[in-house]
Amino acid sequence: MAAEGALAHLLSAADRALVEAAVEAVRSRYRYGRHTVGAAVRGATGRIYAAVNLDATVGRAAVCAEAVALGAAIMAGESTIEAVVAVRHPRPDEQGPIAVVSPCGLCRELLFDHAPGCQVILPGRGRVPIGSLLPAPYRR
Repeated sequence: MAAEGALAHLLSAADRALVEAAVEAVRSRYRYGRHTVGAAVRGATGRIYAAVNLDATVGRAAVCAEAVALGAAIMAGESTIEAVVAVRHPRPDEQGPIAVVSPCGLCRELLFDHAPGCQVILPGRGRVPIGSLLPAPYRR
């Protein structure tokens, strides 16, 4: 699995399937400037929800792949999200495979709000709790 690379020994079979779902999402829908990130979340039911980001001409209107996948899981009735991964397709001028990437700050906050117990798959680190990526989460 290209996006896993050195992660393979750190991940369970279920986590490898999650990575592959995110890779397949961005591989099948990749369009530079439109869909360059794929994400997948796994609910407590074991079902996987994959999505791609939605870039926009007006940057503030763009939606991250993690948010789209999370929304799909919630709409399908998942009440608990166990794990999430994001992957990035290389640009046309880049060499290399689709790679696991860390969620952006906004996605970290969104995941912490809606899936506070989830694990995030990170490059070179394997699974970490979402809370460890937000040492001082925003609170209203």
